[in-house]
Amino acid sequence: MQNECTSDCCCKSATPAKESAADIRAGRRIEYISVAWTSFEALAAVVAGVLAGSIALIGFGADSVIEVGSSAILLWRLNHEFGEQRERTALRLVGVSFLLLAVYVGWEAVESLVKHQPPSVSYFGIVFSILCLIVMPLIARAKRRIAVRLNSGAMEADSKQSSLCGYLAAILLCGLALNALFGWWWADPVAALVMLPIIIKEGVEGLRGESCDCH
Repeated sequence: MQNECTSDCCCKSATPAKESAADIRAGRRIEYISVAWTSFEALAAVVAGVLAGSIALIGFGADSVIEVGSSAILLWRLNHEFGEQRERTALRLVGVSFLLLAVYVGWEAVESLVKHQPPSVSYFGIVFSILCLIVMPLIARAKRRIAVRLNSGAMEADSKQSSLCGYLAAILLCGLALNALFGWWWADPVAALVMLPIIIKEGVEGLRGESCDCH
């Protein structure tokens, strides 16, 4: 007798061809939206960061570049035939993007603390971070829904990357607002350092190809 798995994550019944095709198209759609939005994020954040001298804004722009790469990996994944090896490869590539993000965030946060150089007040940055805080959770939620339908650990990992982008937008907003209101230049780098363990954990799990716990 074959062992039965009760987990919804790992042991779904075979999906009908039409439904699978529709889910793959939906996955491609949300990844294209993600690429378009995060490309705008990257450009806007870097330009605003350079103008205001804000390490936080420039760092957020770097995160957006990594998010574009993560979405591109998933588009590659969704444009090829499904297979366990391809799924694990995509998951590991997303894991690498998490670790790159951790390195960059950690470096920028420490550098900001060491230099003691508060940025100029950026009202555009504050409005921009509020907009990102609204949009990124919506994108992350859409990715999670498709990940469940496709039983894709790689897309689930990518959705976490989008969620982290939303968290970083909240950190960015707090840092810019506290600096504007009270001159607390250290608020943003400290909050970014608090995020590092979460980012690193997701990266390590991705490199290990851990998309599901049951077999």
